[in-house]
Amino acid sequence: MNKNQIKGKANEVKGKIKEIVGKVTGDKSTEYEGKAEKIGGKVQGKVGDITNDANKEKK
Repeated sequence: MNKNQIKGKANEVKGKIKEIVGKVTGDKSTEYEGKAEKIGGKVQGKVGDITNDANKEKK
């Protein structure tokens, strides 16, 4: 795993927690922030996957 994959997964988890907290408390703003952060984490993780694959191809 590279840094982007690790940070991406961390942001996904953090976003999911925010999303749940927002749903439980009825705070739509926090819920949507969490969803956005979760999606951003997924994108960052995919960037890490692509980087990882590209580095493997170089070898």
